[in-house]
Amino acid sequence: MLRGKWMVLFIVVAAFVVRLIGIDQPFIDPWSWRQSDVAAIARNFLENGFHFTRPQIDWAGNQPGFVGTEFPVLPFLAALAYRSAGVQEWIGRIQGVLLFIVALPFFFGLVRRIFGEVAAVWATFFYAFAPLSIVASRAFMPDMPSLSLAIIGLYFFLRWLDEDRFRWLVLSAVLVSLALLIKLPTAIIGAPLFYLASRRDSLRRVPDVQKHVPPTRNFFARWELWFFAVVALVPSALWYWHAHRIAMGFYPYHFFGAGGFRIMSLGWYWELVRQTAFSSLTLALFALALLGALVVARGKYVRLFHWWLAAVLLFVFVAGYGNRHQWYQLPLVPIAAGFAGCACAWIAARAPIPRPLLALGAALLVFSFAVSSYFCVQPLYRPAAAALRNLGLELNEATTGNALIIAATDGDPTVFYYAHRKGWHFLGDGVYDGNPLDSAQITANLEKLRSRGATHLVFYAGTQWWL
Repeated sequence: MLRGKWMVLFIVVAAFVVRLIGIDQPFIDPWSWRQSDVAAIARNFLENGFHFTRPQIDWAGNQPGFVGTEFPVLPFLAALAYRSAGVQEWIGRIQGVLLFIVALPFFFGLVRRIFGEVAAVWATFFYAFAPLSIVASRAFMPDMPSLSLAIIGLYFFLRWLDEDRFRWLVLSAVLVSLALLIKLPTAIIGAPLFYLASRRDSLRRVPDVQKHVPPTRNFFARWELWFFAVVALVPSALWYWHAHRIAMGFYPYHFFGAGGFRIMSLGWYWELVRQTAFSSLTLALFALALLGALVVARGKYVRLFHWWLAAVLLFVFVAGYGNRHQWYQLPLVPIAAGFAGCACAWIAARAPIPRPLLALGAALLVFSFAVSSYFCVQPLYRPAAAALRNLGLELNEATTGNALIIAATDGDPTVFYYAHRKGWHFLGDGVYDGNPLDSAQITANLEKLRSRGATHLVFYAGTQWWL
């Protein structure tokens, strides 16, 4: 056990170091638009007053730009840090890194309680260095912080079931509640939580006179689970009700994540499978995860990851169009890592291979996975939005602080963030409204925005429709 803990400590330190590479990189990678919005909210907190319940974006022109978002604790904390350190990209990025690193030992503990220590060490290694895990944890976005809190909450829920200490249930409920506030789709974690609760001995702590009651009735009669549900769900219900009211009451009437649910064609989902195998996980992790999902492991809660996987797959199917964003498949990474760890432990225990050869095989697996992950992660670091940042910096130099910019940049707010200017996307929501139909539509939209005070119209190399 001590050896396993030292290995996990090494993995945690290495994972932290890897994520510090390029930690001060501008928000110009392929996920620039989402990070630029979060960064703009943080800067607006700093400059316009720390009004926590009214996050503001930059692309509402001459309007305040209040929008409905997730619980904005991450940009708010970043804004507090800006007061002493200035506006720096690394401040936003480091939040996800730290929460991921904190959650990593709890992920190890979760897998160890289910599959054993060997599986847990392997699972922690895979989770720490999977391409999507690396990129998402260093992005100024709520996805990895939310997932990290959910994993810790899941761990303490399992401890409550095993040890029957109420403080673990309280801690789990608070962590899951915060995870949902930060990112609502993390509610997927409810599937493994339900599985754990239902697997608990239904006769445990039940008086003799009630032992004839069906297990499902005992399940819903547990006051502890009702307590957990209230603590975990009520704050999110209140916040997202408030966020919806903000989105409906203020221009641009935007609610983050709205409009993403649309079932797509079979080809669309097949592309997601290909992306998961060859980009998010690596082919080696994908294959090991498939094997681990089929292995019949022994234990009390061995189907936890199956329930979690089923919930994620259902979400991926229903969300459909929303999964054009790769980070929405992030929960697949710890699931795949858990299954892959189970597969490695199963092979080590059953393969008729001499110990030296087994050690050599493990070393080759570590090396090949690390190399594969390195090459898979490179496209996710590329400066895809460098031109938008350069345009924004030029606008910052060439315009006054009260200039209002019309940006034909396919809806990417990176230009507004680095220009440190307000303005509008053109047309409307940019790429979501499609290209202009004709010159008359362009003229009408321009005149409307000019009447609202627009001072500049800008294009960039990626804007093709005006050629």
